[in-house]
Amino acid sequence: MENLEMTAAAAPQLRFGQSNGPIDGAIDALLKMSGDIQRPGLIRSMILAALKAGREDSQGVDLKIMNTTLKEMRYTSKVFSAYPDRKKITIFGSARTAPDHPVYQLALRFGQKAAAAGHMVITGGGAGIMQAVNEGAGRENSFGVNIRLPWEDAPNRVVQGNPKSINYKYFFNRKLAFLKEAHAVAVFPGGFGTHDEAMETLTLLQTGKLKPLPMLLLDEPGGTYWHRWSSFVSEVLLQDGYIGETDLRFFKIFTSPDEAIGHITDFYNNYHSLRFVDKRLVLRLTRTPTPGQARMLEREFADILLPGGAMTPSKALPEEHNEMNIADLPRLVIDFDMKSFPRLRVLIDVINGL
Repeated sequence: MENLEMTAAAAPQLRFGQSNGPIDGAIDALLKMSGDIQRPGLIRSMILAALKAGREDSQGVDLKIMNTTLKEMRYTSKVFSAYPDRKKITIFGSARTAPDHPVYQLALRFGQKAAAAGHMVITGGGAGIMQAVNEGAGRENSFGVNIRLPWEDAPNRVVQGNPKSINYKYFFNRKLAFLKEAHAVAVFPGGFGTHDEAMETLTLLQTGKLKPLPMLLLDEPGGTYWHRWSSFVSEVLLQDGYIGETDLRFFKIFTSPDEAIGHITDFYNNYHSLRFVDKRLVLRLTRTPTPGQARMLEREFADILLPGGAMTPSKALPEEHNEMNIADLPRLVIDFDMKSFPRLRVLIDVINGL
């Protein structure tokens, strides 16, 4: 390949399209040489992004962050991709909770019930609540997404050495793994870190950056931790106008592991998943809504539709051709306004009750 050795002054401007001259040829040759590359267009963009970053970062710090992030997220995808058909529950809670504490025992029973229902659990891999849930679910049903901190011990004995254990340098990569893979989130009492994770989950649900899922707040029978927290949310955030009434539907308090797992089961009773196709929201369901049910939903949730929009029962759209494993599921196609995510959560609850 000629003209590949260019001086900095002569190097062309890099663009994400096919307009980079011999650099495009070199990338094409690299992709061909590597073989079996999935989605080569995305890989091309990643290579060009790396080349552009290499020109722009004079100190090296940004490049180190990008490099570590890419490596960590690639390995995360590899680990989780081996279990595509298992529902996963992400767990947040204190690392300080002792084994003799009632909440520890609650977390252990929750892990047992989750595994018995066929689910896997994702914890931070540490002590306290994390270890309790991993113990309950068992090694074969447990992921540990661990953060490297100078004062932290090794991962707990359940996930240590487990091929489903992942170590992260950066919290933001770890948080992405927690929520990207989750079908439900269960939060036990904890400190700053637990509240950070819980509030970020709520923020992402509220803004639609996280797919709808059940968020469970668990406490021991008679415990007041989450009720006091909920009082603050209602009496300060809601009353002062910082959130809306429907935002309270994003979470529910439980003291029984059986009821908490049952809530997850109920959430996926009819609702399966969603996808955006252009500006349409496609809900994938397990039961086809009747024409009367579709009209009722369209009438009751007209506030979340674009002007003149509709809710239309449908088969899989042509754009969903890459998801053949769920091609037979019925759809409800919605002209969604792209902002009413709290009300969308209510809609899913109603659909599950049909």
